[in-house]
Amino acid sequence: MAAVVDAVVGDPHWLPHPVRVMGRCITWFEHEIRKICRSGTSFRLAGVCLAVGLPLVTFMLASVLIAEAEQFAGWLGSALSIILASMTLAARDLWDHAHAVDGPLQAGNLSAARRAVGMIVGRDTAGLSPSEVARATVETVAESAADGVVAPLLYLAIGGAPLALAYKAINTLDSMIGHRDPRYADFGWASARLDDLVNWIPARLAATALILGAGVITRQLEPVRLGWWVFRRDGGKHPSPNSGRPEAAMAGVLGVRLGGINFYDGIPQERPILGSEGRLVEPGDILSATRVMAMAAVLVVFLAVGVRWLV
Repeated sequence: MAAVVDAVVGDPHWLPHPVRVMGRCITWFEHEIRKICRSGTSFRLAGVCLAVGLPLVTFMLASVLIAEAEQFAGWLGSALSIILASMTLAARDLWDHAHAVDGPLQAGNLSAARRAVGMIVGRDTAGLSPSEVARATVETVAESAADGVVAPLLYLAIGGAPLALAYKAINTLDSMIGHRDPRYADFGWASARLDDLVNWIPARLAATALILGAGVITRQLEPVRLGWWVFRRDGGKHPSPNSGRPEAAMAGVLGVRLGGINFYDGIPQERPILGSEGRLVEPGDILSATRVMAMAAVLVVFLAVGVRWLV
């Protein structure tokens, strides 16, 4: 039901979202901790407390809210659980953002496409070519299929909305402070390591689901074979222990080449090439990637329901 709500409604901006609340909590904690911490050790200790404390508090608060709602009325507890669970899923949001890039790109409005892709990637987008805009979008769809779709579904299946929300707290911490720069090298260390841990299985499950999803859509074995081959060969080349897995799988099933040079605040950073034998990404590949992602999400929903019954 949570997956259905996410597919139909997505993330309404007028509705208070738990991730936004988490973000404000992280910002407040960082602001306060920087007033008192002076050494790298103290920052690392504070970061460990935040990395453990926020997910734990999130899990406990969600559990209490759902339990209290169930005490008032069984249907109310179920409804609240479904709503909170749907807020951990990002399949519809990912679909909408990718299509917001595809529309202007297909119409030849490159400046609008650059602005749209800038909403979902951290790299500089002002000078991107149409192929680079498409590549950035496809890479984001692949990576977000893991942490925005598959991982929440997996944790929903295991521990319901409270565990999925705890996962989103870890994911939000990593996106905000889990950076490898002088400012967050110590403070964000624990958040980055914990995010790597909780995404280890989902990233590989997402890669498998993307490969199978491509097979279902195309009704051919060749995308499955190529996807699995590139996933196994190139998935470990990425600096992240997880991000490269779904990206390599997507590169294989689409027959494209992902990775290369990206610019961040004007500074070039080279990513390993995934699917080196593939062609350059084309604007039409965005829709193909979103369809593969959607089918992968459907497959994992069925898997999650099965796991839920067993648990």
